[in-house]
This record gives sequence, structure tokens and C-alpha cells, in this order.
Amino acid sequence: MPLLRLICLIATVLAVAGPTATASAAPGLDDELARRLDAAIDQTLEDAAIPGAIVGVFGPDGDYVRAVGVADKTTGAPMEPGFFHRIGSLTKTFTVTAVLQLAGDGRLSLDDPIDRYVPGVPSGADITLRQLARMQSGLPNYAANEEFVQALMADPLRPWSPPELLAYAFAQPPTFPPGEGFEYSNTNTVLLGLVVEKISGRPLHDVIRDRITAPLQMTDTAFPTGNEFPQPHAQGYTVQTADGREAVATEWNPSWGWAAGAMTSTLADLRIWAPALANGTLVEPHLQQERLQGVDTSGRPTEHGYGLGLFNAGGWIGHNGSLPGYQTVAVYLPGRDLTLIVAVNTDESVDGTDPGTAMAVAVTQILTPDAVYRLG
Repeated sequence: MPLLRLICLIATVLAVAGPTATASAAPGLDDELARRLDAAIDQTLEDAAIPGAIVGVFGPDGDYVRAVGVADKTTGAPMEPGFFHRIGSLTKTFTVTAVLQLAGDGRLSLDDPIDRYVPGVPSGADITLRQLARMQSGLPNYAANEEFVQALMADPLRPWSPPELLAYAFAQPPTFPPGEGFEYSNTNTVLLGLVVEKISGRPLHDVIRDRITAPLQMTDTAFPTGNEFPQPHAQGYTVQTADGREAVATEWNPSWGWAAGAMTSTLADLRIWAPALANGTLVEPHLQQERLQGVDTSGRPTEHGYGLGLFNAGGWIGHNGSLPGYQTVAVYLPGRDLTLIVAVNTDESVDGTDPGTAMAVAVTQILTPDAVYRLG
């Protein structure tokens, strides 16, 4: 059994049953710091109306792992640190890593036009793979298309194919000329997933398994092809429904996110992935440097911005993820060798703030007040 998985299981055994269970892997953080983190997490759980959360901090001064709140509102079953979780847009980090690996193999260039690999893309001769990875293509986000949202909410269990998703995006006019702005768009990463499949001749989920998760021994990370969801996991709560009422989204089919948002993972595996992603463990060094070159929300170069399938948020490098019922943050702070993982079982925002973001901000305000996790 991998060491990190063993640590996570030990933490689960040590957890105190109940809605405020705490589990810390040894060696732990300073007791006073741990108490302050406990208080910040408890307060955020209340303020953001989060049913349950898993928080992990890993660094040279010790580790802190806490599962708090409930995994199931009906039964009151507690959250546990070993749960599997739908990680949403963290999937983008894996897809873009696969693209960068193919670039390192000399099988593509980041400045290749998308129409070399995928026909029928509007302005495809002018949109590069680099622009897709950095959200600068100008292609609209299919997930923001009203007709798509209606279709998704009408049947959340429906399986989706990449061509079906892209059709919603291509039916809308471009948001801006390629390379002249920034818009976070699932469309970009779905296209990159098709590029990986085209060049490798293999399904994207197999490429990610064989080239990323297996080499890193991330045995609990998977790319489902339907609505598969390993046990144990929390129930996920959302109000992204046709009538706006809260629903349990646990079994909803994440295929609509595909290369941009379908994967599942655990705290133990994301502890491996966050530093590997930020440090470029599986990517050629010169490509990792290009990956870290970010842009701001207007498309201008900036240190704290969006790079190639990852972001720099107040110095923390990584990504967040959101699907109906689940949100995740997995980030790493270079120079201090600190990893932060947050997983919550709701995507319901309070006062315009996502619950996963609220929890990451609260933790870093205590942990690294000079480097607070900030988006945008």
C-alpha cells in the first residue's frame, strides 16, 4: 500500500466520530497553529453553509489533516479524510500535462493551430494549442450556453460526447479574437483532450492513467467514462437544478466535463499531485517554465494569473475544481514546500463566494498571511 494512502487511512481511524471530527497525521503542526486552523475552518463551515469539508496541509513544519461536518445531511454521517471526491476542473491540469508531455516528445508544438488536429473549429487556423491551454482562444464556454444548461438540468444522468459539447460552443460567436483576451472556457480543454487522443491514438483516460497517475503512484485517481464514483464518498449538494431547489448530485454524470472536469481523486493522491504539478515533475523543464507564464483576466502577462492549465493565486500554484455538489482546491506554495488540499461537498455559493474558495482563503489567512490564496 502506498505510504500516502496508509497515512490517510490511519488518519481516518484516528478521527473522532461526529460532525467536527479532526485527524492529524504525525508529525503535526504546532498546537497553537492547529487550533487556529480548527477555528477558521469551523467558522467558514458555518459562514459558507458547507455541509462537510476535508482540509489537508502538508509541509516541512508538519502536517494537518481534518475532516469536519457531515457527508450526508440525511443520516448525519461524518466526513472522513479518506473519501473519494469529484475534482471537477482539476481535470484540466491532467489534460494539459498530457499535451505538454506530447510536446516534450516532439509530437506537437504548443504553437500548432488546432485545425491541424481537430477540423471544424471556428477560426481554427488562428487558434494555437497554447492559446487553448491558457484560455485565450476566444471560443465561448459551452457550459455557459443556456440551451446546454437546460439540456443538462433536464437529464443530469445523460452521457455526453465531446462533439455534442463543442456544438454548443461553436453555435455562438467568438468572445474575442484569438490571443487578444482571456475567458475561462471548458471548450478549450475539451479540444485539447481531442488533440491528445488524435496524436496518441488512445482514449484520453488511458493516456492520463499511463503517463501521469500511474508513474506518480496515484492509485486512487481515476477518469470515469460515465458516472462511476468509487466508494466511500460524500453526498454532493447543489442548487444547480431546473427548479433552483437543492438536490443531491452524487450520481450525476460528469461526462459533460470530460477533459475539463470529469475526474475523481482523494486527499492522499492530490497531496502527490499538487507539488508534482507546480514543480513540473512529469514535464520538460523548459515547457514547465512556459506553463507558468500566466495572464490576467484581460489577457495581459502577469505573475499571478492563469498559465497553461494551472494558475498562480497569491503565490499558490495549482487549480480548483467545481461540479454540481463538489468543489476542490489543490495548490502548492513554492519556496515553502507547502501543499494545501480542500474538498467540500457543495458548490452552493454564499454572497457570491464559492465554498471551496472561502475555505482555502480562510486557511491561508492563518497559515500564510503574507501569501493568501486569491483568485482573479
